[in-house]
Order: sequence, then C-alpha cells, then structure tokens
Amino acid sequence: MKLLESELKVLSVLWQEGEMPASVLYRILAEKVGWNKNTTYTVLKKSIEKGLIERQEPNFICKPLKTREEMGIQSANDIVNKMFEKSPALFLNAFLGSTKLSEKEIEEAKKLLDNM
Repeated sequence: MKLLESELKVLSVLWQEGEMPASVLYRILAEKVGWNKNTTYTVLKKSIEKGLIERQEPNFICKPLKTREEMGIQSANDIVNKMFEKSPALFLNAFLGSTKLSEKEIEEAKKLLDNM
C-alpha cells in the first residue's frame, strides 16, 4: 500500500499526540500545514478507507491503526521489492554505500545483522 504524503501528515500528528477528535486534528493540521477543514476530512476519509485510521464514535475520534514502525517497515519493504528486485542485500548495499555512518551506528548495524 502506497502511503501518500498527506496521509503521513495525519498519521504523524496522531502518533505524536495520540487519538483525538477529528475537529482537534483539523485545528492542528490547519496550524501546522495550512489545511482547511475539507482537506483534512477528505484525507481522513481516504485514510479510513485504506485501513490506516479508525473512526470511533461519538465525536469522530481518530485512532491510528498502524504504528510508525509498522508503516516504516512496510514502506521499506515496498522500496526493496520495487527498486531492488526484492533483494534486501541490494538495498543495503545501495543505502549503506551512500550513507555516512558513525562508528557507533556501524557497530549497531553489525549487531542487528548478527542477530538475524
């Protein structure tokens, strides 16, 4: 499932602040990104249809159904599958080959790979 930038903005607020009424979410997004009410409710509707957010009554409470970590893993898997022939090794080679890591980060990555 492709996560749109607009859906990520909504989810980011919910991950940071927790579940809330749509009216409060709208005010936060209006302040942060300048969205009007219609934009917020349209993105909410599509996010609910995609199974990213749950609407609870009363008061149209919005609750994320996926964690930031779950969405990150899903997005990474989508990239590996589409861009790197479903090969995590090709992905890691491309990513790590173009990224400067500190010694600490290199040790952490080695530990993660050893534990797999």
